[in-house]
Formats: sequence, C-alpha cells, structure tokens
Amino acid sequence: MNKTLSWLRKAGIAEGISFLVLLFIAMPLKYYYNQPMAVKAVGWLHGVLFIAFLWMAWKYKNDKNKSIRWLAVALAAALVPAGTFLFDKKLKREEVTV
Repeated sequence: MNKTLSWLRKAGIAEGISFLVLLFIAMPLKYYYNQPMAVKAVGWLHGVLFIAFLWMAWKYKNDKNKSIRWLAVALAAALVPAGTFLFDKKLKREEVTV
C-alpha cells in the first residue's frame, strides 16, 4: 500500500469533516448564538487540514506523475462541502490498483 495515498485519504476525510463542522456547527454558533470562538477554533483547525490535504495531493501527484487536471480536481474537492468524501471514493479505487 502506498503511504502517501493513505495519508492523502486520511487528510481528505479529516478536512471534509472539519469543513462540515465549520459550516454547520461553528458558523451557526457564531451568528445565531454569538459564540465567535467556535469559528476561531474550528476555522484554524480546518485551515491546517486544508493545507495538509493540498500538500499531500501535491506530493502524491508528483510521486505518481498525475496530471495538473488531477490536482485541480483535488483542489476543487477541498473547496466544495463534502467534496473530499467524493474524491476519496476515487482514491479508494486507485488504492486497490496501486
């Protein structure tokens, strides 16, 4: 099994979860219940996980000679809520063939 692919998948799942928590828990807490600390904490964590996911995608792209288009799809997945979960399905299929 490819360690970079495994870490990419883990980073993607973590990034996707943090994005959903930010959008559907932290943001409502901030705007409806005047609790801005939730966005500050979850936003910071999400930012770190976002960068980690993109770093691992870049590393995997270079290790496996993936195209720029593949990297663009990874980036797009990170920008769309739950996109990394859909991207993970593609990575899971790739993991079987590696």
